[in-house]
Amino acid sequence: MRVIICEDDIRQQQFLHKEIMNYASFHEPSIEVVLCTRTPDEVFTYLASEEVDCYFLDIELNHPVTGMEMAMEIRRMDPLATIIFITSHADQLKLTFTYKLAALDFIVKETPEQIASQVREALQAAFKKYKQLGEIEQPALVQIAIGERIKNIAMQDIFFIESSSIPHKLALHERNGYYEFYGKLIDFEDVDPSFFRCHKSYLINLRHVKEVNKKERLAKMANGAECIISFRQLRELQRRLMDLQSIKQ
Repeated sequence: MRVIICEDDIRQQQFLHKEIMNYASFHEPSIEVVLCTRTPDEVFTYLASEEVDCYFLDIELNHPVTGMEMAMEIRRMDPLATIIFITSHADQLKLTFTYKLAALDFIVKETPEQIASQVREALQAAFKKYKQLGEIEQPALVQIAIGERIKNIAMQDIFFIESSSIPHKLALHERNGYYEFYGKLIDFEDVDPSFFRCHKSYLINLRHVKEVNKKERLAKMANGAECIISFRQLRELQRRLMDLQSIKQ
Protein backbone atom coordinates (compact mmCIF):
# COMPACT_ATOMS: atom_id res chain seq x y z
CA MET A 1 0.00 0.00 0.00
CA ARG A 2 1.62 3.24 -1.20
CA VAL A 3 1.21 6.24 1.12
CA ILE A 4 1.68 10.00 0.67
CA ILE A 5 2.02 12.44 3.56
CA CYS A 6 1.30 16.12 2.89
CA GLU A 7 1.97 18.14 6.08
CA ASP A 8 3.50 21.63 6.20
CA ASP A 9 4.81 21.29 9.77
CA ILE A 10 8.13 19.48 9.32
CA ARG A 11 8.15 18.06 12.86
CA GLN A 12 4.62 16.69 12.44
CA GLN A 13 5.57 15.35 9.01
CA GLN A 14 8.57 13.51 10.44
CA PHE A 15 6.50 12.20 13.33
CA LEU A 16 3.83 10.83 10.98
CA HIS A 17 6.44 9.23 8.77
CA LYS A 18 8.09 7.55 11.76
CA GLU A 19 4.79 6.22 13.12
CA ILE A 20 3.70 4.88 9.74
CA MET A 21 7.02 3.13 9.16
CA ASN A 22 6.97 1.70 12.69
CA TYR A 23 3.52 0.28 12.07
CA ALA A 24 4.66 -1.14 8.72
CA SER A 25 7.72 -2.76 10.29
CA PHE A 26 5.77 -4.58 12.97
CA HIS A 27 2.43 -5.24 11.26
CA GLU A 28 2.24 -4.68 7.47
CA PRO A 29 5.60 -4.57 5.67
CA SER A 30 3.84 -3.95 2.36
CA ILE A 31 2.98 -0.41 3.52
CA GLU A 32 5.46 2.15 2.18
CA VAL A 33 5.63 5.95 2.31
CA VAL A 34 6.43 7.04 -1.24
CA LEU A 35 6.35 10.81 -0.68
CA CYS A 36 6.60 13.26 2.22
CA THR A 37 5.95 16.85 1.23
CA ARG A 38 4.76 20.26 2.42
CA THR A 39 2.93 21.25 -0.78
CA PRO A 40 0.07 19.95 -2.94
CA ASP A 41 2.18 20.79 -6.02
CA GLU A 42 4.60 17.96 -5.26
CA VAL A 43 1.70 15.59 -4.65
CA PHE A 44 0.14 16.31 -8.06
CA THR A 45 3.53 16.12 -9.79
CA TYR A 46 4.03 12.67 -8.27
CA LEU A 47 0.52 11.54 -9.23
CA ALA A 48 1.10 12.52 -12.85
CA SER A 49 3.23 9.39 -13.27
CA GLU A 50 2.62 7.17 -10.22
CA GLU A 51 -0.31 5.55 -8.43
CA VAL A 52 -0.99 5.96 -4.69
CA ASP A 53 -3.41 4.12 -2.41
CA CYS A 54 -3.55 6.18 0.79
CA TYR A 55 -3.09 9.85 1.71
CA PHE A 56 -2.44 11.60 5.02
CA LEU A 57 -3.41 15.21 4.33
CA ASP A 58 -3.10 18.23 6.60
CA ILE A 59 -6.19 20.43 6.18
CA GLU A 60 -4.55 23.75 7.13
CA LEU A 61 -1.61 23.93 4.72
CA ASN A 62 0.43 27.09 4.33
CA HIS A 63 -0.43 27.08 0.63
CA PRO A 64 -3.09 28.60 -1.67
CA VAL A 65 -4.51 25.07 -2.09
CA THR A 66 -6.06 23.71 1.11
CA GLY A 67 -6.00 20.10 2.18
CA MET A 68 -9.73 19.89 1.39
CA GLU A 69 -9.21 21.19 -2.14
CA MET A 70 -6.32 18.80 -2.66
CA ALA A 71 -8.52 15.92 -1.47
CA MET A 72 -11.26 16.93 -3.92
CA GLU A 73 -8.81 16.70 -6.81
CA ILE A 74 -7.44 13.37 -5.55
CA ARG A 75 -10.98 12.03 -5.24
CA ARG A 76 -11.72 13.18 -8.80
CA MET A 77 -8.68 11.31 -10.12
CA ASP A 78 -9.20 8.23 -7.96
CA PRO A 79 -12.66 7.65 -6.45
CA LEU A 80 -11.33 4.68 -4.43
CA ALA A 81 -8.41 6.51 -2.82
CA THR A 82 -8.14 6.31 0.97
CA ILE A 83 -7.95 9.80 2.48
CA ILE A 84 -7.05 10.48 6.12
CA PHE A 85 -7.19 14.10 7.27
CA ILE A 86 -4.96 15.70 9.90
CA THR A 87 -5.85 18.95 11.67
CA SER A 88 -5.32 21.00 14.81
CA HIS A 89 -9.02 21.89 14.95
CA ALA A 90 -11.63 19.21 15.58
CA ASP A 91 -14.39 21.45 14.21
CA GLN A 92 -12.89 20.97 10.72
CA LEU A 93 -14.46 17.52 10.69
CA LYS A 94 -17.79 18.84 9.43
CA LEU A 95 -16.09 20.20 6.30
CA THR A 96 -15.29 16.67 5.14
CA PHE A 97 -19.03 16.00 5.00
CA THR A 98 -19.76 19.36 3.37
CA TYR A 99 -17.30 18.55 0.58
CA LYS A 100 -18.58 14.93 0.40
CA LEU A 101 -15.04 13.57 0.47
CA ALA A 102 -15.78 10.26 2.24
CA ALA A 103 -12.60 10.40 4.33
CA LEU A 104 -11.61 7.17 6.03
CA ASP A 105 -10.44 8.88 9.22
CA PHE A 106 -9.79 12.23 10.88
CA ILE A 107 -6.74 12.71 13.12
CA VAL A 108 -6.69 15.65 15.54
CA LYS A 109 -3.25 16.95 16.53
CA GLU A 110 -3.21 16.45 20.28
CA THR A 111 -0.50 14.75 22.33
CA PRO A 112 2.10 12.59 20.52
CA GLU A 113 0.68 9.47 22.20
CA GLN A 114 -2.85 10.24 21.02
CA ILE A 115 -1.71 11.04 17.48
CA ALA A 116 0.34 7.82 17.33
CA SER A 117 -2.65 5.80 18.46
CA GLN A 118 -4.90 7.43 15.85
CA VAL A 119 -2.34 6.85 13.10
CA ARG A 120 -2.13 3.14 13.95
CA GLU A 121 -5.92 2.78 13.94
CA ALA A 122 -6.21 4.66 10.65
CA LEU A 123 -3.52 2.51 9.02
CA GLN A 124 -5.18 -0.67 10.19
CA ALA A 125 -8.48 0.41 8.60
CA ALA A 126 -6.74 1.68 5.46
CA PHE A 127 -4.86 -1.57 4.90
CA LYS A 128 -8.02 -3.61 5.46
CA LYS A 129 -9.74 -1.57 2.73
CA TYR A 130 -6.68 -1.93 0.50
CA LYS A 131 -6.81 -5.73 0.75
CA GLN A 132 -10.57 -5.82 0.15
CA LEU A 133 -10.21 -3.77 -3.03
CA GLY A 134 -7.64 -6.25 -4.29
CA GLU A 135 -9.77 -9.29 -3.45
CA ILE A 136 -13.15 -8.11 -4.70
CA GLU A 137 -13.69 -8.01 -8.42
CA GLN A 138 -15.16 -4.60 -9.19
CA PRO A 139 -18.12 -4.61 -11.61
CA ALA A 140 -17.41 -3.08 -15.02
CA LEU A 141 -19.01 0.32 -15.29
CA VAL A 142 -20.39 2.60 -17.96
CA GLN A 143 -20.09 6.30 -17.16
CA ILE A 144 -22.55 8.78 -18.64
CA ALA A 145 -23.02 12.53 -18.26
CA ILE A 146 -26.59 13.60 -17.45
CA GLY A 147 -26.54 17.37 -17.56
CA GLU A 148 -24.02 18.42 -14.93
CA ARG A 149 -24.06 15.02 -13.19
CA ILE A 150 -21.82 12.04 -13.85
CA LYS A 151 -23.40 8.63 -13.26
CA ASN A 152 -21.68 5.24 -13.11
CA ILE A 153 -23.84 2.28 -14.11
CA ALA A 154 -22.81 -1.36 -13.83
CA MET A 155 -22.84 -2.95 -17.29
CA GLN A 156 -24.53 -6.03 -15.92
CA ASP A 157 -27.52 -3.82 -14.98
CA ILE A 158 -28.03 -2.34 -18.47
CA PHE A 159 -30.86 -3.85 -20.52
CA PHE A 160 -30.31 -1.81 -23.68
CA ILE A 161 -29.42 1.59 -25.10
CA GLU A 162 -31.45 3.14 -27.89
CA SER A 163 -31.47 6.30 -29.97
CA SER A 164 -33.68 8.92 -28.36
CA SER A 165 -36.37 10.87 -30.17
CA ILE A 166 -34.26 13.93 -29.35
CA PRO A 167 -31.46 14.37 -31.92
CA HIS A 168 -27.96 13.30 -30.78
CA LYS A 169 -29.34 11.81 -27.56
CA LEU A 170 -29.43 8.23 -26.30
CA ALA A 171 -31.79 6.54 -23.86
CA LEU A 172 -30.30 3.99 -21.47
CA HIS A 173 -32.59 1.44 -19.80
CA GLU A 174 -31.22 -0.30 -16.71
CA ARG A 175 -32.47 -2.10 -13.59
CA ASN A 176 -32.80 1.04 -11.50
CA GLY A 177 -33.90 3.64 -13.99
CA TYR A 178 -34.02 5.26 -17.39
CA TYR A 179 -31.62 8.00 -18.46
CA GLU A 180 -31.26 10.23 -21.48
CA PHE A 181 -27.91 11.74 -22.37
CA TYR A 182 -25.91 12.99 -25.34
CA GLY A 183 -23.86 10.32 -27.07
CA LYS A 184 -23.48 7.86 -29.95
CA LEU A 185 -24.30 4.17 -29.93
CA ILE A 186 -21.05 3.37 -31.69
CA ASP A 187 -19.14 4.62 -28.64
CA PHE A 188 -20.67 1.83 -26.52
CA GLU A 189 -20.54 -1.09 -28.94
CA ASP A 190 -17.18 -2.43 -27.79
CA VAL A 191 -17.30 -1.66 -24.06
CA ASP A 192 -18.52 -5.17 -23.19
CA PRO A 193 -18.72 -8.50 -25.09
CA SER A 194 -22.37 -8.82 -24.04
CA PHE A 195 -23.41 -5.71 -25.95
CA PHE A 196 -24.76 -6.29 -29.45
CA ARG A 197 -25.89 -3.75 -32.06
CA CYS A 198 -29.05 -5.48 -33.29
CA HIS A 199 -30.32 -2.42 -35.18
CA LYS A 200 -29.02 1.01 -36.10
CA SER A 201 -31.10 2.41 -33.22
CA TYR A 202 -30.60 -0.34 -30.61
CA LEU A 203 -27.68 -1.72 -28.63
CA ILE A 204 -28.82 -4.62 -26.44
CA ASN A 205 -27.27 -6.57 -23.58
CA LEU A 206 -27.40 -10.20 -24.69
CA ARG A 207 -27.57 -11.37 -21.09
CA HIS A 208 -30.96 -9.75 -20.72
CA VAL A 209 -32.59 -11.08 -23.91
CA LYS A 210 -35.52 -13.29 -22.87
CA GLU A 211 -36.95 -14.15 -26.26
CA VAL A 212 -36.41 -13.50 -29.98
CA ASN A 213 -39.41 -13.20 -32.29
CA LYS A 214 -37.90 -14.07 -35.66
CA LYS A 215 -41.09 -13.39 -37.61
CA GLU A 216 -41.53 -9.86 -36.30
CA ARG A 217 -37.77 -9.36 -35.75
CA LEU A 218 -38.07 -8.27 -32.12
CA ALA A 219 -35.91 -9.02 -29.10
CA LYS A 220 -37.91 -9.15 -25.88
CA MET A 221 -35.81 -7.94 -22.98
CA ALA A 222 -35.91 -8.89 -19.29
CA ASN A 223 -37.66 -5.62 -18.44
CA GLY A 224 -40.48 -6.35 -20.89
CA ALA A 225 -39.33 -3.92 -23.57
CA GLU A 226 -39.01 -4.99 -27.21
CA CYS A 227 -36.09 -3.96 -29.39
CA ILE A 228 -36.11 -4.03 -33.18
CA ILE A 229 -33.72 -6.43 -34.93
CA SER A 230 -32.55 -5.57 -38.43
CA PHE A 231 -32.89 -8.27 -41.08
CA ARG A 232 -29.13 -8.38 -41.57
CA GLN A 233 -28.42 -8.84 -37.84
CA LEU A 234 -31.03 -11.51 -37.04
CA ARG A 235 -28.83 -14.51 -37.83
CA GLU A 236 -25.81 -13.02 -36.03
CA LEU A 237 -27.94 -12.30 -32.97
CA GLN A 238 -29.10 -15.90 -32.83
CA ARG A 239 -25.50 -17.12 -33.12
CA ARG A 240 -24.31 -14.81 -30.36
CA LEU A 241 -27.11 -15.93 -28.06
CA MET A 242 -26.27 -19.60 -28.69
CA ASP A 243 -22.60 -18.89 -27.89
CA LEU A 244 -23.62 -17.15 -24.70
CA GLN A 245 -25.85 -20.07 -23.70
CA SER A 246 -23.03 -22.58 -24.27
CA ILE A 247 -20.75 -20.51 -22.00
CA LYS A 248 -23.37 -20.53 -19.23
CA GLN A 249 -23.66 -24.32 -19.46
